[in-house]
Amino acid sequence: MSSAVSRGATPATPDRQPRLTVLSGPSGVGKSTVVAHMRKVHPEVWLSVSATTRKPRPGERHGVQYFFVDDEEFDKLIANGELLEWAEFAGNRYGTPRQAVLDHLAAGEPVLLEIDLQGARLVRESMPEARLVFLAPPSWEELVRRLTGRGTESAEVIERRLAAARVELAAEKEFDETLVNTSVEDVSRELLALMLNNSGE
Repeated sequence: MSSAVSRGATPATPDRQPRLTVLSGPSGVGKSTVVAHMRKVHPEVWLSVSATTRKPRPGERHGVQYFFVDDEEFDKLIANGELLEWAEFAGNRYGTPRQAVLDHLAAGEPVLLEIDLQGARLVRESMPEARLVFLAPPSWEELVRRLTGRGTESAEVIERRLAAARVELAAEKEFDETLVNTSVEDVSRELLALMLNNSGE
Protein backbone atom coordinates (compact mmCIF):
# COMPACT_ATOMS: atom_id res chain seq x y z
CA MET A 1 0.00 0.00 0.00
CA SER A 2 1.32 3.41 -0.93
CA SER A 3 0.23 6.59 0.77
CA ALA A 4 2.17 8.80 -1.62
CA VAL A 5 0.19 11.38 -3.54
CA SER A 6 0.67 10.91 -7.27
CA ARG A 7 -0.42 13.11 -10.15
CA GLY A 8 -3.14 10.64 -11.07
CA ALA A 9 -5.26 8.34 -8.93
CA THR A 10 -3.95 4.78 -8.85
CA PRO A 11 -6.64 2.50 -10.32
CA ALA A 12 -8.19 0.29 -7.69
CA THR A 13 -7.76 -3.45 -8.00
CA PRO A 14 -10.92 -5.55 -7.54
CA ASP A 15 -10.26 -6.02 -3.82
CA ARG A 16 -9.10 -2.43 -3.34
CA GLN A 17 -12.16 -0.45 -4.35
CA PRO A 18 -11.96 3.15 -3.10
CA ARG A 19 -14.03 4.26 -0.13
CA LEU A 20 -16.43 7.15 -0.42
CA THR A 21 -14.89 10.21 1.25
CA VAL A 22 -17.26 12.66 2.91
CA LEU A 23 -16.03 16.18 3.68
CA SER A 24 -17.99 18.17 6.24
CA GLY A 25 -17.46 20.93 8.77
CA PRO A 26 -18.98 24.18 10.02
CA SER A 27 -20.31 26.84 7.70
CA GLY A 28 -17.59 29.28 6.69
CA VAL A 29 -14.70 26.86 7.19
CA GLY A 30 -13.90 26.77 3.47
CA LYS A 31 -15.17 23.36 2.30
CA SER A 32 -16.19 24.55 -1.18
CA THR A 33 -12.88 26.38 -1.69
CA VAL A 34 -10.86 23.30 -0.75
CA VAL A 35 -12.94 21.05 -3.02
CA ALA A 36 -12.72 23.48 -5.96
CA HIS A 37 -8.94 23.70 -5.62
CA MET A 38 -8.45 19.95 -5.35
CA ARG A 39 -10.61 19.21 -8.37
CA LYS A 40 -8.75 21.83 -10.41
CA VAL A 41 -5.40 20.22 -9.59
CA HIS A 42 -6.73 16.63 -9.57
CA PRO A 43 -9.66 16.34 -12.01
CA GLU A 44 -9.58 12.55 -11.59
CA VAL A 45 -11.44 13.01 -8.30
CA TRP A 46 -15.18 12.70 -8.90
CA LEU A 47 -17.34 15.10 -6.90
CA SER A 48 -20.84 13.83 -6.24
CA VAL A 49 -23.53 16.11 -7.69
CA SER A 50 -26.60 16.59 -5.51
CA ALA A 51 -30.21 16.62 -6.58
CA THR A 52 -32.22 19.64 -5.43
CA THR A 53 -35.68 21.10 -5.65
CA ARG A 54 -34.16 24.60 -5.69
CA LYS A 55 -34.49 26.58 -8.91
CA PRO A 56 -31.26 27.08 -10.90
CA ARG A 57 -29.40 30.33 -10.32
CA PRO A 58 -27.93 32.27 -13.25
CA GLY A 59 -25.09 30.29 -14.81
CA GLU A 60 -25.98 26.99 -13.12
CA ARG A 61 -26.50 23.97 -15.36
CA HIS A 62 -28.45 20.76 -14.80
CA GLY A 63 -26.07 17.92 -13.97
CA VAL A 64 -23.11 20.22 -13.30
CA GLN A 65 -23.78 22.19 -10.11
CA TYR A 66 -26.92 20.18 -9.27
CA PHE A 67 -29.54 17.89 -10.73
CA PHE A 68 -32.57 20.18 -10.68
CA VAL A 69 -35.79 18.26 -10.01
CA ASP A 70 -39.30 19.15 -8.91
CA ASP A 71 -40.94 18.02 -5.66
CA GLU A 72 -42.65 15.05 -7.27
CA GLU A 73 -39.37 13.76 -8.73
CA PHE A 74 -37.63 14.23 -5.38
CA ASP A 75 -40.41 12.31 -3.62
CA LYS A 76 -39.84 9.41 -6.04
CA LEU A 77 -36.08 9.42 -5.37
CA ILE A 78 -36.78 9.11 -1.63
CA ALA A 79 -39.46 6.45 -2.05
CA ASN A 80 -37.26 4.33 -4.31
CA GLY A 81 -34.27 4.50 -1.94
CA GLU A 82 -32.20 6.28 -4.58
CA LEU A 83 -30.64 8.83 -2.20
CA LEU A 84 -27.75 8.18 0.16
CA GLU A 85 -28.95 11.11 2.24
CA TRP A 86 -31.22 14.11 1.92
CA ALA A 87 -32.16 17.17 3.92
CA GLU A 88 -34.30 20.28 3.71
CA PHE A 89 -32.67 23.70 3.88
CA ALA A 90 -34.35 27.11 3.45
CA GLY A 91 -37.47 25.54 2.00
CA ASN A 92 -35.66 23.40 -0.59
CA ARG A 93 -34.54 19.77 -0.47
CA TYR A 94 -31.08 18.46 -1.34
CA GLY A 95 -29.96 14.84 -1.69
CA THR A 96 -27.09 12.64 -2.88
CA PRO A 97 -27.98 10.16 -5.68
CA ARG A 98 -26.81 6.72 -4.54
CA GLN A 99 -26.21 4.91 -7.85
CA ALA A 100 -23.79 7.43 -9.35
CA VAL A 101 -21.61 7.21 -6.23
CA LEU A 102 -21.60 3.40 -6.35
CA ASP A 103 -20.84 3.34 -10.08
CA HIS A 104 -17.80 5.61 -9.79
CA LEU A 105 -16.46 3.71 -6.77
CA ALA A 106 -16.89 0.42 -8.65
CA ALA A 107 -14.89 1.91 -11.53
CA GLY A 108 -12.02 2.56 -9.12
CA GLU A 109 -12.44 6.35 -9.06
CA PRO A 110 -11.96 8.34 -5.84
CA VAL A 111 -15.32 9.88 -4.94
CA LEU A 112 -15.77 12.98 -2.79
CA LEU A 113 -19.00 14.18 -1.22
CA GLU A 114 -19.17 17.65 0.33
CA ILE A 115 -22.18 17.97 2.64
CA ASP A 116 -23.31 19.35 5.99
CA LEU A 117 -23.20 17.60 9.36
CA GLN A 118 -26.72 16.18 9.09
CA GLY A 119 -25.94 14.70 5.69
CA ALA A 120 -22.66 13.20 6.91
CA ARG A 121 -24.50 11.42 9.73
CA LEU A 122 -27.03 9.99 7.27
CA VAL A 123 -24.27 8.74 4.97
CA ARG A 124 -22.67 6.99 7.95
CA GLU A 125 -25.95 5.15 8.51
CA SER A 126 -26.48 4.16 4.87
CA MET A 127 -22.82 3.53 3.94
CA PRO A 128 -20.85 2.72 7.14
CA GLU A 129 -17.65 2.05 5.18
CA ALA A 130 -17.45 5.68 4.03
CA ARG A 131 -14.58 7.78 5.40
CA LEU A 132 -15.83 10.92 7.15
CA VAL A 133 -13.41 13.86 7.16
CA PHE A 134 -14.01 16.92 9.33
CA LEU A 135 -12.64 20.26 8.09
CA ALA A 136 -11.85 22.44 11.09
CA PRO A 137 -10.91 26.13 11.25
CA PRO A 138 -7.49 27.15 12.62
CA SER A 139 -9.33 28.72 15.58
CA TRP A 140 -12.79 29.81 16.71
CA GLU A 141 -11.74 33.44 16.22
CA GLU A 142 -10.85 32.77 12.59
CA LEU A 143 -14.20 31.08 11.96
CA VAL A 144 -16.03 34.05 13.49
CA ARG A 145 -14.03 36.36 11.23
CA ARG A 146 -15.01 34.36 8.15
CA LEU A 147 -18.67 34.16 9.12
CA THR A 148 -18.99 37.86 9.93
CA GLY A 149 -16.62 39.21 7.28
CA ARG A 150 -19.14 39.24 4.46
CA GLY A 151 -20.81 42.32 5.90
CA THR A 152 -24.06 41.62 4.05
CA GLU A 153 -26.07 39.88 6.76
CA SER A 154 -27.98 41.11 9.80
CA ALA A 155 -26.74 40.57 13.34
CA GLU A 156 -29.55 38.05 13.87
CA VAL A 157 -28.48 35.95 10.88
CA ILE A 158 -24.83 36.08 11.96
CA GLU A 159 -25.73 34.94 15.49
CA ARG A 160 -27.69 32.02 14.05
CA ARG A 161 -24.67 31.06 11.94
CA LEU A 162 -22.35 31.22 14.95
CA ALA A 163 -24.74 29.13 17.07
CA ALA A 164 -24.90 26.51 14.32
CA ALA A 165 -21.10 26.56 13.99
CA ARG A 166 -20.71 25.79 17.72
CA VAL A 167 -22.94 22.72 17.32
CA GLU A 168 -21.07 21.62 14.19
CA LEU A 169 -17.66 21.99 15.84
CA ALA A 170 -18.82 19.85 18.76
CA ALA A 171 -19.51 17.00 16.32
CA GLU A 172 -15.84 16.65 15.30
CA LYS A 173 -15.41 13.50 17.41
CA GLU A 174 -17.94 11.68 15.20
CA PHE A 175 -15.55 11.83 12.22
CA ASP A 176 -12.74 9.48 11.21
CA GLU A 177 -10.23 12.22 10.38
CA THR A 178 -9.81 15.94 11.06
CA LEU A 179 -8.00 18.34 8.74
CA VAL A 180 -7.32 21.93 9.87
CA ASN A 181 -7.82 24.48 7.12
CA THR A 182 -4.71 26.60 7.56
CA SER A 183 -3.91 26.47 3.83
CA VAL A 184 -6.16 25.47 0.94
CA GLU A 185 -3.22 23.88 -0.90
CA ASP A 186 -2.07 21.87 2.13
CA VAL A 187 -5.54 20.66 3.06
CA SER A 188 -6.28 19.67 -0.55
CA ARG A 189 -3.08 17.61 -0.64
CA GLU A 190 -3.87 15.95 2.70
CA LEU A 191 -7.44 15.20 1.63
CA LEU A 192 -6.29 13.60 -1.62
CA ALA A 193 -3.78 11.45 0.27
CA LEU A 194 -6.60 10.15 2.47
CA MET A 195 -8.75 9.41 -0.57
CA LEU A 196 -5.99 7.47 -2.33
CA ASN A 197 -5.33 5.37 0.77
CA ASN A 198 -8.11 2.80 0.36
CA SER A 199 -7.39 0.82 3.50
CA GLY A 200 -9.65 1.01 6.48
CA GLU A 201 -8.58 1.24 10.06
